[in-house]
Amino acid sequence: MHKYIILLFVFTNHLFCQVGSIESIADFESKIATKKFKTISNIQISNYDLKYHKLELNIDPSQTSISGDISSSFLADENMDKIVFDLSENMTVTEVIQLSSNTELSFIHQNDSLFIDLDQIILQGEMDSVKVSYYGNPVSSGFGSYEVSEHNGSPIMWTLSEPYGAKGWWPCKQSLDDKIDSIDVFITSPILDPNGDEYISVSNGLEKSQAYIGENKITHFQHKYPIPAYLIAIAITNYEVYSHTVQNNGNPFEIVNYVYPESVEYATNNTEITVDIMNLFSELFEEYPFSDEKYGHAQFGWGGGMEHTTISFMGNFSSSLIAHELAHQWFGNKITCGSWKDIWLNEGFATYLSGLVVENFEAENSFTSWKQSRINSITAQPSGSVYISNNDTTVARVFSSRLSYSKGAMVLHMLRKKLGDEPFFQSLRDYLSDEDLSYSYAKTDDLKSTIEESTEEDVTEFFGDWIYGEGYPSYQISWSHNSQGNLNLEVSQSQSHSSVDFFEGPITLKLIGSDNEESLINFILTQDDQFFSFPVSFDVESIEFDPFNNIISKNNLVTLGLNTDLIHQKVSIYPIPASNEFRIIKPENLVINQIVIFNINGQKILKTPYSDTIKISTLTKGKYIIRLDNFESYIYKSLLVK
Repeated sequence: MHKYIILLFVFTNHLFCQVGSIESIADFESKIATKKFKTISNIQISNYDLKYHKLELNIDPSQTSISGDISSSFLADENMDKIVFDLSENMTVTEVIQLSSNTELSFIHQNDSLFIDLDQIILQGEMDSVKVSYYGNPVSSGFGSYEVSEHNGSPIMWTLSEPYGAKGWWPCKQSLDDKIDSIDVFITSPILDPNGDEYISVSNGLEKSQAYIGENKITHFQHKYPIPAYLIAIAITNYEVYSHTVQNNGNPFEIVNYVYPESVEYATNNTEITVDIMNLFSELFEEYPFSDEKYGHAQFGWGGGMEHTTISFMGNFSSSLIAHELAHQWFGNKITCGSWKDIWLNEGFATYLSGLVVENFEAENSFTSWKQSRINSITAQPSGSVYISNNDTTVARVFSSRLSYSKGAMVLHMLRKKLGDEPFFQSLRDYLSDEDLSYSYAKTDDLKSTIEESTEEDVTEFFGDWIYGEGYPSYQISWSHNSQGNLNLEVSQSQSHSSVDFFEGPITLKLIGSDNEESLINFILTQDDQFFSFPVSFDVESIEFDPFNNIISKNNLVTLGLNTDLIHQKVSIYPIPASNEFRIIKPENLVINQIVIFNINGQKILKTPYSDTIKISTLTKGKYIIRLDNFESYIYKSLLVK
C-alpha cells in the first residue's frame, strides 16, 4: 500500500472520470434491471438442487429469434412428481423429455413458469434430468436480457440477465439460493455474417472446441464452477480476439479480450492494466477464483459493464470499469449476495476494490480525492443505509450509487481503519475461503460473523451504525494549546438521522504549526462531549479534521478557544487531592457557567451548573480533568480524587 501524503482536496480530471464511472456503472445496472426486477421469486422452484445445465442454442445474430435444447440435471430435495422452471411466456416450448427414461412429458407453460409432470415420483435425494426444447423471440427492452443490434454495420447479439432476465431467453431456475454446479454451452451460429466476416461466439468458462458443419459453426464452452442463472451469458459478433497472460505464480492463465474490429487499437491500449489489477487483487485477497479457466472481456452494445463469471461484458475499457468488473469475480461471482437486500456485498466491494486500484497505482493524493468524492455522494442526503430494508427494494434503491456502491465502499474502508490493514484483509481472505460461502451465497450477517471470528473483535455496533443505520455524523471540535505544551480538545458529535444515536470510531487530526510543522494525532471517540489532551512540541496554529478522508462525515467544525494561560494562573482547585468535594477559587470578575468533569479516558462523568463547591462523593479514586465553561472559552484543570 502507498503511504499517505498531506495534500487535500485535489480534484483532477482523472478523478472526475472516476466519479462519472461509478455513477454510470450504477446507473447502467439500474436501467438494465428496471423491467426485470419486477419478477417475483418463484417459490415453486425451491424443492430441487440444480447440478448441471447443457445449453444447446441456435442463434443468428442478424435475427431476433433463438431456439435450443436445455438439459438440466437436478437433485430432489423432497419427493417430487413435477418440476418447475422459469421461462417467459413469449417463448414456446415444443417438447420436454425425462432423460433417465427417454419419456416425453406433459407440461403447462403459464405465468412465466414451466410446469413439467414427471413420469414417476423422484424420491428425496435422487438425481434425474430433463431436456426442454423451445424457441421464440426474446422480448427486447433496449437494455434487456437478450439484445440484437449492430456495431459499425455488423450484427451483434448479447445477453445480460441480472437480476431476473435469464428466463427471458432460456428455461432456468432464477434464485439466489441455488447455483448450478457446472454448465456446458454449445452455440450454433452461421459461420459468416452478412458482410463476410466470421462470427465469433463467447460464453462462460473455457472454449473447448469449434466445429464447422455446412454453413454453421458450433462453439463449445465449459464452466465447471457453481454459477447462478443471471451470470450465464453469451455474445456473438465479428470479434477480434487477443490475450494477455497472467503468470499466477507459475500457473499462467489467459485474459481473453473479444473486441470489435474497429475498437482493437483503443482496447489494446487500455486492457493490459487488467494484468496488474489481477495481480493486486490476488495479492490482497487470494488467487483469481477461476484461474484454471480464464478471465476475459467481451465488448457489447451498452455503456456500462456486467461481471459475467470469467467474462465481463464491457461497454468501454476505462481502468475504473475494468477494476470494478474484475473485482466482482471474487465479490459477486465466487461469493454472491444471498438477497438483493445484500447487494452491497457485490457492489460495495467492487467499488472499494476499484478504489484500492487508485490507492496502489496512482498518485498518493488520488485515493484521498477518490474517498472525498465518495463522501460527497453519500452525504448529499441525510438518510439512507447500506443494507436495504424490506420497505424499499425498488430498482433505484438496490442499485443506488450513493448507498449500495459509494457508502458500501466507504464503510469497508472505515472498517479497515478500525481493524487495521492486516486483520481487515485477512478477514476478507477468510470470508472468501469459508466453506459454507465459497462459490455459494452470503448475506450481511455471514460477513459479520466471519470478520468477528477472524479478528476476535465484536463489530456489532459498527455494523449497527454503518450498515443497518442511516446517515452520517458531523463533528464539532474545540481546541486550545497552552504554554505547558498541552493541546486540549473537546469533541462532540451530531447525527444526520435519528436511527443512530452515536457513531463510535477513530479520528485523525492534522496539527499545523506556526512554522509549518505538521503532526498527526489519533484517538477513538466513544461518546459525545469527550475530552482529550496531547503533548505537542510546537505552537499549533490550525487543525485539519480527517485529512485523509477516512470518515463518512459532513459539516465538521474545528474552532480555536481563547488562550487561557492567564486565566489558568488565577483559577485553582482546592484541595488536591480531594475526596467528597472540592472548591473553585477564581477572580470575582471571571464568569463560569458550568462545570464538566471527564475521566482519564476522556469520558464525561459529571455536568453541573457552576457552584463554588462541587460535590464529588460519587467519583472513584483517580485522576480527572475539570472543564470550567465561561461565555468565551473553556478552562481546564486537573483533579485528583483520593
